[in-house]
Amino acid sequence: MNLIAIILQTDTSEILSEASQIIATKENVSMSLIDMAVKGGWLMIPLIILSIITIYIFGMKWWTIRKASQINPNFMKDIRDYIHDGKIKAALAICKNEDTPVSHLIEKGIERMGRPLTDIQTAVENMGNVEVARLEKGLPWLASISGGAPMIGFLGTVIGMVQAFFNMSQAGNNIDITLLSGGIYTAMITTVAGLIVGILAYFGYNYLTSKVSDLVFTLQSNTIEFMDLLHEPSKIEK
Repeated sequence: MNLIAIILQTDTSEILSEASQIIATKENVSMSLIDMAVKGGWLMIPLIILSIITIYIFGMKWWTIRKASQINPNFMKDIRDYIHDGKIKAALAICKNEDTPVSHLIEKGIERMGRPLTDIQTAVENMGNVEVARLEKGLPWLASISGGAPMIGFLGTVIGMVQAFFNMSQAGNNIDITLLSGGIYTAMITTVAGLIVGILAYFGYNYLTSKVSDLVFTLQSNTIEFMDLLHEPSKIEK
């Protein structure tokens, strides 16, 4: 019995020892990652700022475009019915309640009713350009970050290698790997960080521009439908 107790006690102590080693290893890994980020140098500061800007712009524009794309499928049908019945004020009220780029275009066209069709079409197209510009606002920042962040990372690579060679020249014949560690950290970490931020901004920019293109197509189709509607007979409300 004593032998079994000793074996069990030994196994338990070994398990506890292994568990503590695993926990310590995880703590060391997390700390080493923090140390690596710190050793990336001062260039990590602008990269962190650019990453925050990227996430903020992407989230804000994604929400704006998503909201603008939520168009009532019966919107144009209701507009057509009201205009045919001569209920212009009711049609304008629907446009104000929808509050989407499409409704803004149709609202502008309804307000110009009674003028030549060319004037109405010009007003609608100008309003469409304003809406598209509003949707694209901020996207050039993502394009700039997608190209600028990797360049900052490469700048860190050059600075790190210069630092490494400088340390080598100062060491003379007493070259030690620890003398090169600071420069290597700066060279590698800033490059990786810059590429990560640039990739996120690049894919975010392309995704948002594709969504804006889809919405532009929707605006164009609704503009054509509205202009065709104006050629149909209607009863104008007096």
